[in-house]
Amino acid sequence: MSQAYQFTIENEKGRLDKVLVELLPDKTRSHVQQWIKEGDVLVNNASAKPNYQVQPGDAITITEPELVPLDVQAENIPLDIVYEDKDVVVVNKPQGLVVHPSAGHQTGTLVNALMYQVKDLSGINGTIRPGIVHRIDKDTSGLLMVAKNDFAHEKLAAQLKDRTSLREYIALVHGVIPHDKGTIDAPLGRSKADRKKQDIIQDGRPAVTHFRVLERFKDFTLVSLKLETGRTHQIRVHMKYIGYPLAGDPIYGPRKTLAGNGQFLHAKVLGFKHPRTGEFLTFEAPLPALFEETLAELRENR
Repeated sequence: MSQAYQFTIENEKGRLDKVLVELLPDKTRSHVQQWIKEGDVLVNNASAKPNYQVQPGDAITITEPELVPLDVQAENIPLDIVYEDKDVVVVNKPQGLVVHPSAGHQTGTLVNALMYQVKDLSGINGTIRPGIVHRIDKDTSGLLMVAKNDFAHEKLAAQLKDRTSLREYIALVHGVIPHDKGTIDAPLGRSKADRKKQDIIQDGRPAVTHFRVLERFKDFTLVSLKLETGRTHQIRVHMKYIGYPLAGDPIYGPRKTLAGNGQFLHAKVLGFKHPRTGEFLTFEAPLPALFEETLAELRENR
């Protein structure tokens, strides 16, 4: 059922969209702007633009549209939920699980599982990616933050954009890195040679990855990586670019590699400011069993 709001402007000043967010603190600015765009907001019985400067005495009527039911099927897939409150869920995603439905994966995804386990997901990303603030690749394991309402979604997404969230990965790469740490600052974009891949391109989007060596083996190096940006395949492309591709990577790595279920890449640490309380929360997920077993074998053979 749709909901209606009515306001009469008294002392409020500024743009229509900003004023409405102040009057409706549980709604996001993007939410409000969508209402205005769709004609669901009337000022003095007429449509208005988001940048309309409100005036004392303005009568504002909002008819909130009914939510469209999600067209993604909820599935009873076990999830490792490491944290949950009324705004946020943090999930430790296993290797091999696709984050959201796509042409080749309509079912069996993290979103299908979330829709069964969590009943109040944010709708900002629409019917295919409800609640998903950021993603990690199918064969990358580790921590993801999920928004349970649009207020939380916008706040968390802003932290990713402002680079104030913490994301630390552990990766096993080919080759022995001689220096202890470094920064890769190389723009990323869709490969001009293969549209299914990402590549370093001059006119790409800025991408920055910091790495630190944790352990060296005979032919491999274990590294910790921190992301400033979150581009598609960023770590995988950046490490290949400097000559140390991820072990097990079927797209960017060498054919002769370590046996596994894809790239040895794990989102180990996730930190962010809670969207409602402002408290900075930090979570850590242990390496998957196969990752640990592979490291044990490398230690025995060095």
